[in-house]
Amino acid sequence: MARVIRRPLLLLAAVSVAIVVSLVRPAAAVRPFVLVLSVDDFLKDSSAHPSLPSADSAGADADADADEWDDFADDSPAADPLLSPSSWVPLLDPTSSPPSGDEPDSPADSLFVAGARAMLSAASEGDEVAFVTAAAQIEAAATAGHPGAQSALAFLSGAGMTRPASRSRAFLLHKFAADAGDLQSKMAIAYSYFRQEMYEEAVTLYAELAEAALTSSLISKEPPVIEPIRLHSGTEENKEALRKSRGEDDEDFQITEYQAQRGNSAAMYKLGLLYYYGLRGLRRDYVKAFHWFSKAVEKGDTRAMELLGEIYARGAGVEKNYTEAYKWLTLAAKQQHYSAYNGLGYLYVKGYGVEKKNLTKAREYFKLAADNKEAGGHYNLGVLYLKGIGVKRDIMEACNHLLQAVNAGQPKAIYQVAKLFQKGIGLKKNLHMATMLYKSVAERGPWSSLSRWALESYLKGDVGKALLLYSRMADLGYEVAQSNAAWILDRYGDQSICMGESGFCTDMERHLRSHALWWQASEQGNEHAALLIGDAYYYGRGVARDYERAAEAYMHAQSQSNAQAMFNLGYMHEHGHGLPLDFHLAKRYYDQAVAVDSAAKLPVMLALTSLWLRKNYADSFLVRFIDSLPEIYPVVEEWVEDVLLDEGNATILTLFACLVTVLYLRERQRRQVAAANPQQPDGGAPM
Repeated sequence: MARVIRRPLLLLAAVSVAIVVSLVRPAAAVRPFVLVLSVDDFLKDSSAHPSLPSADSAGADADADADEWDDFADDSPAADPLLSPSSWVPLLDPTSSPPSGDEPDSPADSLFVAGARAMLSAASEGDEVAFVTAAAQIEAAATAGHPGAQSALAFLSGAGMTRPASRSRAFLLHKFAADAGDLQSKMAIAYSYFRQEMYEEAVTLYAELAEAALTSSLISKEPPVIEPIRLHSGTEENKEALRKSRGEDDEDFQITEYQAQRGNSAAMYKLGLLYYYGLRGLRRDYVKAFHWFSKAVEKGDTRAMELLGEIYARGAGVEKNYTEAYKWLTLAAKQQHYSAYNGLGYLYVKGYGVEKKNLTKAREYFKLAADNKEAGGHYNLGVLYLKGIGVKRDIMEACNHLLQAVNAGQPKAIYQVAKLFQKGIGLKKNLHMATMLYKSVAERGPWSSLSRWALESYLKGDVGKALLLYSRMADLGYEVAQSNAAWILDRYGDQSICMGESGFCTDMERHLRSHALWWQASEQGNEHAALLIGDAYYYGRGVARDYERAAEAYMHAQSQSNAQAMFNLGYMHEHGHGLPLDFHLAKRYYDQAVAVDSAAKLPVMLALTSLWLRKNYADSFLVRFIDSLPEIYPVVEEWVEDVLLDEGNATILTLFACLVTVLYLRERQRRQVAAANPQQPDGGAPM
């Protein structure tokens, strides 16, 4: 998305955390953020960077360099992050490989596996004693040097579960685990550095994790798709999003499946997509995806051809076969499915399924894809121009293509642009920007699958297990998990699901933990979380009342165009609560609230009326009455809930209201008759 504002070049790249398969298309969108670049962000002379090959040698041996065209070769020797010793996925999914320690059958490994399983079970059952026992097993394994146990114990220490909360001890344990190669602890440490704005340290870790996230999809043959679901919309449960996440139990899915079984090709293709990417609560099933894509093609739906080509190229659910991949991608390209051109370009770059490598053809196919707004085409062209493979190296051209791919959410492009910012190639060095971009890619690693298990637990009514899993992801820096865990703590506070320092959480412990999670979410752009933090400080909910900190939180939400926060800031300026008493600023914030959200018109109109009265009749009875409303309202609200809404009282009051209404109507009718016959004495009979 490009537009011109003041300068000749301004690139607006909305980095939505949407996943794009390396050969084909975007799959899911998460929370977006916006990257705005002007000419000031580009280096005037980017060709002389020491990390780049010289211009003379860049194209000297293009065929040899073709092997290095992409940082993520499909024969990468990197270890699968799913086998990280702290991974809980094998404990949640019986079909997964067991987590690996130094020795599969070591006592420390057995202790960790037993402790982690017992902890998940105790969280499900709300068993306080079992949870404490499980934590002791994990601590014993951590003492024996098991990195997975050290990572889990760090999580418990940071949250204050079965032990006093200690961020310093949690960091130290995560450091031990990370030094032993534990990737989830590296995520936690990177997030800790990120929060403290220690970008030199954070960028290095997030770069490593982002690379692991991308290479893991090549090793596991799974496209890096995540579909995090926010449990709440404001303060209410997000019923529509949850309804669509019930997998095969969802009514819409069952209708689609029925239509597919009756021969509807569009429904077949849709089922293939759902199973291939594991969307809407479904487990990935490549066998079913391949089945439905094949059926869709038989029925004439050509859209499935390119995905069949990708399946064969990846070897996902079938034996890898580049010849078949080339055949299906060629057929798809003939049907003007332009993302297939990107896949064909990939095959020609690598020399897979074709006679030999051909960079000229590869570039032509990438350009065809890019000209038709395919993110993968832009990414691949960007890599060719960046490294000077088959073309004359052109850093500016490379940046333009990569940024357009970033705009479409292409994860590899986000990684490459992060690297440019980190190293100062083509773009001015900006470690803050590099860290944010790397983080958005790192969060797509296989450890993100915990969100699926957390959601499944919540949908099954297992709120305790959902809270534990979301809390674990919150420790790794996932904003959606932070807000989900905080919302569960607020919504289900009366249930025995929150483990504190000794036994179940006290109300204070629960409030403080919820407060901390909302605060972390607000730091990452969640304006609703910032609003709740402001309310907590303003009203003293779970924390000491502090108008100044409330104003700080409202300012944070206001900076993200939250109308409620603007209204609250206006109110605080009007009354001098935590902010200077300033009627002009109060009016400005009230006006901003209406400009952002027209639904604020009525409360703003009332607030402006109050402001006018306060300005012109400061000591009047009416102003004093308005000031007393905040104190009166809770009393009235409590009376309505305890008296009016009581079933028996409501019935009596309703009958009483009806009686009063009847008496009033009879009296009004009598007066109307009397007015129509002024000479008729009351009660007299008509003549």
